[in-house]
Amino acid sequence: MADGFGARLGRAVEGLTPGYFALVMATGIISVGTHLEGHVLVSDALLALCAGAFVVLLVLTVARLTLHRTAMVSDFMDPGRAFGFFTFVAGTNVLGVRLGLAGHPSVTAGLLVASGLAWLVLGYVVPWTAVLGREERPVVRSANGTWFIWVVASQSVAVAAATIEPVFDQSRRGLAVLAVMSWSVGVALYCAAGLIVSLRLMLYELGPLELTPPYWVSMGALAITVLAGARIVEMADAPMVAVTRDLVAGLAVVFWAFATWLIPVLIAAGWWRHVHCRVPLIYEATLWSIVFPLGMYAVAGIYLGRADHLPLVEGVGRVVLWVALATWVIVFVAMCSHVLRTVLAPSPRPTVRS
Repeated sequence: MADGFGARLGRAVEGLTPGYFALVMATGIISVGTHLEGHVLVSDALLALCAGAFVVLLVLTVARLTLHRTAMVSDFMDPGRAFGFFTFVAGTNVLGVRLGLAGHPSVTAGLLVASGLAWLVLGYVVPWTAVLGREERPVVRSANGTWFIWVVASQSVAVAAATIEPVFDQSRRGLAVLAVMSWSVGVALYCAAGLIVSLRLMLYELGPLELTPPYWVSMGALAITVLAGARIVEMADAPMVAVTRDLVAGLAVVFWAFATWLIPVLIAAGWWRHVHCRVPLIYEATLWSIVFPLGMYAVAGIYLGRADHLPLVEGVGRVVLWVALATWVIVFVAMCSHVLRTVLAPSPRPTVRS
């Protein structure tokens, strides 16, 4: 007997990965990039898809919490998956920033409040449930690229705060404090995550199946740190900004250079995984963790190049933006095909022989 649509949808909701909001992150940041480059129709279409994906994923997440709470709790306890919950924070802020560019700063502010609260709660809950509260040791064995999403979430708060700072005059100092604080926390978290993930790579065997797409977030976290730093440097004078402006500006260039250096390493790792070790390249939700870093690197380069008058950096960002858009199209088509085959299309009825 063929599975009904309800049963297939129920299994999909139960198995929904915590990091699926990376779809919102990837779509939103490429929308921002095409907006900066003046491609209005493409940018608006991506914004609509980004908003639609955000609503659908939010509904599915609430349904999962309601109907499959055990599965969600299990994800919180798993150090290999728990940090994926931070994609909600980053996705919310990326969507908010794009809506701010579209002339809706109040919506950006509202989404920042929601994401900021989620950032604070998850920032304490996830490390405790997935890392510090585990009896199994050493936890470093389970560290992977998803740990860098915590950094991305922190920096997304900084970008959103800096985006609306020019609009809300009475809240400028508070937004400046929030932007600098979350940026600083993100830098510290990158150092910590980088150290832990590096130890995992050096101390334990890493097979091709374990070298998953989220390792690209190590580069994306640097790129969003660059973007957040560039936005902070442009903020109006406030005590917190005045004290840190030169430091943030200098580190932004350093982080961009390191992000650029990481790209060939990540490409080589992918070649080793799929060509040398012949791991099939099939659709999985974590592929959005490749699209987002590419888009964020492009936007960070374009923005940093314009802000600091670095035409080479801006030119590299423009080229990578088209690479990111092409990658987005490929992954989006693969995702639609996957959903059609696993959720929407009915399973074939077994043949009954007489």
